[in-house]
Amino acid sequence: MDLTSICLNKNACNKFGNTRQKHFGSILIARESVIPVAEDGTYDYDLAVIGGGSGGLACAKEAVNLGAKVAVLDFVTPSPQGTKWGLGGTCVNVGCIPKKLMHQAAILGESIHEAVSYGWEVPSLDSIKINWAALTESVQNHIKSVNWVTRVDLRDKKIDYINALGAFKDPHTIVGTLKNGSTKELTAKNIVIAVGGRPHYPDIPGAIEYCISSDDIFSLSNPPGKTLVVGAGYIGLECAGFLNSLGYPATVLVRSVPLRGFDQQMARMVTSEMEEKGVKFHHRCVPLSVEKLENGQLKARWTNTETGEQAEDVFDTVLMATGRYALTSALNLGAAGVKTLSESGKIIAETEQTNVPHVYAVGDVLEGRPELTPVAIHAGRLLARRMFANAAQLMDYENVATTVFTPLEYGCVGLSEEVALQRHGADAVEVYHAFYKPTEFFIPQRNIKNCYLKAVALREGPQRVLGLHFVGPVAGEVIQGFAAAVKCGITMEQLMNTVGIHPTVAEEFTRLNITKRSGKDPNPASCCS
Repeated sequence: MDLTSICLNKNACNKFGNTRQKHFGSILIARESVIPVAEDGTYDYDLAVIGGGSGGLACAKEAVNLGAKVAVLDFVTPSPQGTKWGLGGTCVNVGCIPKKLMHQAAILGESIHEAVSYGWEVPSLDSIKINWAALTESVQNHIKSVNWVTRVDLRDKKIDYINALGAFKDPHTIVGTLKNGSTKELTAKNIVIAVGGRPHYPDIPGAIEYCISSDDIFSLSNPPGKTLVVGAGYIGLECAGFLNSLGYPATVLVRSVPLRGFDQQMARMVTSEMEEKGVKFHHRCVPLSVEKLENGQLKARWTNTETGEQAEDVFDTVLMATGRYALTSALNLGAAGVKTLSESGKIIAETEQTNVPHVYAVGDVLEGRPELTPVAIHAGRLLARRMFANAAQLMDYENVATTVFTPLEYGCVGLSEEVALQRHGADAVEVYHAFYKPTEFFIPQRNIKNCYLKAVALREGPQRVLGLHFVGPVAGEVIQGFAAAVKCGITMEQLMNTVGIHPTVAEEFTRLNITKRSGKDPNPASCCS
């Protein structure tokens, strides 16, 4: 039997009573016409999900589609600065969605100035500035609409939504603490932990008291002004990038390397472009303290970990982007018997199943998994199908594409050059690379020195592609299509024989023909060369 494309057997169908079949991709599953009762009749729900983010909601909805009775518990503890939000998790409220909207606002601001070179008559360019209050209001209004639609969707699907902080009482019992302090108990045959994570604050004076995080920046009541961003991961660089482009000077403290875990050559391209646009970087620096001055500004002090030199400056806002921690400490996992936790508090579950067979985890709470919304969604859906449709397909965490929405975006899929060399050896890896000239950068003449891409492949024919990396306009849109090709095992021969769409930046992948090993100049002779 093909385990990746499985049909419910007779016993499985009998378990759910009268069913009607429905296709999901290559998996044939069954939909219950009447909500089933748990086999032993002792549980309130077939599935309880702790956490109302992307992964948990996707799992809950898929489970209901398969006839399960489902409850979702979700509660947002306010940030140290008091910020809270509605149903939908990090992505919708304080992550991907507001980040992309602010990134778009920054791009539009740059476009207004460039429009003059294209013949648009824009009066008084010097007076053009962002209205922070109007921007945040628009962003928050969109988020609230998504919160509402999400709640309505749960109601329509007959998923019980409980606005409570869930924790285990025993392996099958969850206690939900409501906003007013009262509690509600429920039992479930299966339980999925999807609580995600929250920003980490460094243990320094003033961090908790005076600093904000990505939990706060998208609804900040006052313009951020001159901002210090502590941390150079993708959240830190994205925030510094759009703030600077919106007209709020940004400085970044880099503890070790920017975009740790990403291809470091591409990371340097990203930070080089940000520096060209005015973002200041202090490398090998960690914060020492943040002090609030009488005028309300913040004096931050930091030290260089290599030289020992200390420095300080005054800012209007200090944003901490020093990583995230999993929200597992409040779950009382010991009562459920879940013991597979990493040092960081994340759950170790190879196939989303913990050491307790009926307790699962999806999303950012998992150790060693990409902290990306689409990953959580797909894993949640596949998990629901395994629980309630006898499916067997597991989540494939390899070759997951992602994009860093910095001023010049960075999109990638597959292995970085460093990891490829480590796994396969220098003699077995070939790297094709090129600089390119986006047509949209011709008028006006924009900096193109950081527009760069590369393909990391096996050297031996037909040269299977191990990773694709792209720094340039709309990198997310570019890399998404190529991600499917990498997933299907595309080779350099196939890539080179693909006819590109001209003039686009995506076609540059089809024009790659110079290897690093050759030592040839990777700069193009013209836009059509």
